[in-house]
Amino acid sequence: MPTRIQKEARKESLLLNMGPSHPAMHGTIRVMVELDGERILNSELELGYLHRGFEKICEHKTYFNLLPYTDRLNYVSPLINNLGYVMTVEKMLGIEVPERAQYIRVIMSELSRISDHLTCLAAMAMECGAFTVFLYKIKAREFIWDVIEETTGARMTTSYIRIGGVRADLHPEWKESVQKAIIETRKVLKDVAGLLNKNKIFLNRTRDIAVMTPEEAISFGWTGPCLRSTGVYYDVRKAHPYLVYDQMDFEVPLGKRGDNYDRYDVRMREMEQSLRIIEQCLEKTPKSKGPLLTKGIEPAQAIKASRQKRAEERIKLSPNLEGSEKDVYGNILAEHKKYIIPPKESTYTSIEGIINHFKFFMKGHGIKPPKGEVYFSVEGGNGELGYYIVSDGTDKPYRLHLRGPCFHIVSAMEKLIQGRYVADVIPTFGSFNMIGGELDR
Repeated sequence: MPTRIQKEARKESLLLNMGPSHPAMHGTIRVMVELDGERILNSELELGYLHRGFEKICEHKTYFNLLPYTDRLNYVSPLINNLGYVMTVEKMLGIEVPERAQYIRVIMSELSRISDHLTCLAAMAMECGAFTVFLYKIKAREFIWDVIEETTGARMTTSYIRIGGVRADLHPEWKESVQKAIIETRKVLKDVAGLLNKNKIFLNRTRDIAVMTPEEAISFGWTGPCLRSTGVYYDVRKAHPYLVYDQMDFEVPLGKRGDNYDRYDVRMREMEQSLRIIEQCLEKTPKSKGPLLTKGIEPAQAIKASRQKRAEERIKLSPNLEGSEKDVYGNILAEHKKYIIPPKESTYTSIEGIINHFKFFMKGHGIKPPKGEVYFSVEGGNGELGYYIVSDGTDKPYRLHLRGPCFHIVSAMEKLIQGRYVADVIPTFGSFNMIGGELDR
């Protein structure tokens, strides 16, 4: 059946497919363009090549077990996806997260944001021919991912941020590794700015190309760096502060023209602000309170506690459970037995612990929010990342909808490439930071 563009095409024009196999389309988008020479007369986008039914799958998973699926949305900054989901559930349950866990969440979110922006600009620069910039930015991303891996145990699909807190405490040398990542990332940002900011070729490819006005951006539903590149001051961390962002001193970079260059420049300046936030967290993160003491309790309880301690001392937890020992639970997870997995020491040594563990994962038990609906959003790498959940009182969401920023941004591409050249499609698409998992879901 003919598409819209095929029906409208002029006899003397040329119809050309860009994608989904075109390298710059990342295998997930088809752009059919009608050309007069190299000038684009008309275009049509086709999405959905990576659609896997994320929202429908979530209706058949428990609130705890669907967490890994959120990692696969924006897979460059999965920790922010985790955060948005668990904070939506926590809003339904009325859970208060420990202060240390809140700081850890902010650190992990900002590291993820930097990783997201580095990946976006690396790909955008490479697709414009600046392969050196690509290598520099991927090098910086390695330092960021090393820190994430040391804390979460994984580089991309982490499932680290959990309902009620985080999976494990920060590793002992986390400050040193974060400080090293900050120093190396700043070096790379300085080098890249020197290579691109006044580079005539790069400026000709990006300046005054694919210009978006503030009014048009808002009408398309743009958020994040793309919206801020048009000069609109909107950042979820400022507009609706969550965690400890209201205690952080940081700026929201804005653009002036809303073109491809501004989308690059805003992301570059945002990474510096994220580094500032991380540095403040390094100073302000509360110290871990350490082992729980048994002073001042009744003799019978003391004997029971002593036996429990001896039993636990014989247990050597698996290396992948480091940082989630019973002693640190109070620092990283909320005190809600109904919604939190018991520590492994309790599961292995006490009947109460193993019963709590079984009931948490048994069908029809586990986390069961009250009936109702809730929406909560965080500032993702591409913009406002919001979850809307409807609860029917069971252990599975009746309905889960994701408000992903990518779809709204990419929906404006047909308009932005109208009247431009074929070569302009590449930097324009690159400046959007399209992530297929978040766009198609």
